[in-house]
Amino acid sequence: MALSVDLFGTLVDADRPDAPWDAVADSLAARDVRVPDDWEAAYRSSHREYERGREAPLDEHVRLALASRGVDVSSDTAREAVLAAFDAPVTVRDGARDVLRAAHDRGGVAVCSNCSVPGLVERTLARADLGHETDLGPDSVVTSVDCGWRKPHERIFQATADALDIPLSGLVHVGDDARTDGGADRVGATSVLLDDASLATVADRLREGSLC
Repeated sequence: MALSVDLFGTLVDADRPDAPWDAVADSLAARDVRVPDDWEAAYRSSHREYERGREAPLDEHVRLALASRGVDVSSDTAREAVLAAFDAPVTVRDGARDVLRAAHDRGGVAVCSNCSVPGLVERTLARADLGHETDLGPDSVVTSVDCGWRKPHERIFQATADALDIPLSGLVHVGDDARTDGGADRVGATSVLLDDASLATVADRLREGSLC
């Protein structure tokens, strides 16, 4: 058995901008990118069709939204601007460190997160002192923006199991969202939802060897 853990809403709580289009606009302007007058409308419009379950990278969306208004921006600039717009203070949730510590004592541990912003999960883990450079840092980080698929799709759980070098049936995934994290049950892994067990309970069950 190996454990994967959701990030936002499970290990950490993060401040999210109330108007993300404004946060992105400010970040673009700080990089000398001309922001269209109708930027909110452009940001909130769809500019590409994605296969069901596919992640829509936010930096790509921003480039397409700008291009729809005649503004060209490099991939690097869009990525930097989007990351800066969403890189906000975070709070480590009670029990999060205990879960990671207990998981490491029993075997491999990964963070498996739906996130459309490239680099944000890694930046958030570093902000929370839960990154790979710490004793509690996960062995692997699997994000929807990097693997291309969002939970509850089987492919992101399979990518997490592969990263931990275990079969999908040996993966236990802990998260807060029944619709997304609970999808682990539907693809052959095991889900543990915070509605059913607190992080403190998960840590205790890991130490007891009774999590699944």
